[in-house]
Amino acid sequence: MPEFVVDGRSYNNPVELALEALGGKWKMPILWRLKDRVWRYNELKRDLKRVTHKMLTEQLRELEEARLVTRTIHPVIPPRVDYEVTELGRTAIPVIEALRGWGEMYRKKREQLRPARGLR
Repeated sequence: MPEFVVDGRSYNNPVELALEALGGKWKMPILWRLKDRVWRYNELKRDLKRVTHKMLTEQLRELEEARLVTRTIHPVIPPRVDYEVTELGRTAIPVIEALRGWGEMYRKKREQLRPARGLR
C-alpha cells in the first residue's frame, strides 16, 4: 500500500494509523468503559486504579482529538465534565473485543506452557 496522509501525518499502512488511534496502555480500557454509558472524569480515574492523572488526561485528549470520544463541560459549580464514546469510537469496540478474546486465549496458553518449559 502506498504511503498516505491523515491530518497532516504520513502513515505507511492502516495498522499504523489504527495503533496511533487506539494504541497505548489506557485508550482501549477507556473506550471499553465508555461503550455502555457516559462517565465523569473522576469515575474513570477511580475505576482505572493505576492510571495517573496526567496519563488519563493525556489519553482522553488524544481520544477526543481522534474523534473517538466527546467531552462535555457542564456550566455548574463545581464544573462537571462528562466523557462519551462517539459513533466513530463505537466502531472500535469489536476490535477491542477481539483483542480481549485473543488476550484471554494467549494468557491461558502461556499458563499451560509455563510448567513445561520452566518459564516464569
